[in-house]
Amino acid sequence: MSKIIYFLSLVVLLASCKEEAKELDIVHESLWEGTKDSLPNKIGVNTKANAILKDWLEYNALDKSFDKMYTSEYIEDFELVIDEIIENQKKLEESEYPPKFDIQQVKGRQKLFKTYALKTKGDLEYRQNPTESMIQMITAYNALRNQFNVVVNNTLPEELLKNEEN
Repeated sequence: MSKIIYFLSLVVLLASCKEEAKELDIVHESLWEGTKDSLPNKIGVNTKANAILKDWLEYNALDKSFDKMYTSEYIEDFELVIDEIIENQKKLEESEYPPKFDIQQVKGRQKLFKTYALKTKGDLEYRQNPTESMIQMITAYNALRNQFNVVVNNTLPEELLKNEEN
């Protein structure tokens, strides 16, 4: 008789554990739906900058993987997209920059984007709410794209930019 009671209590214990895991998945999935809808939009790049960027293959790969972030429907897809973004960012960092964009202002904004992309990946791995880090990552990416616009629209002579005394 006592063996039957132990067996039944073991079955009840195992059955209750399975239901609890399903509830966590539902909460995590609903967290993603709210996060995905609140993302800021990607800013545009003007035609002068776009003419330079179209030949930079590593940047184009990063841009395409960044666009996938807005179309991922499940958090698992988004985790794969973040991994792809980080890999493409590493390739971009190691690539040869176009001469017009081979400046510290662009490289600094790219490092900031890398930091927030890694922060977003960390939040996803530890099942934290990724909303804040995602918004920071998108803001950093927009700052990088805006810097491209600033560089091509700059009308100051090159000597003034290179002269550190001024």
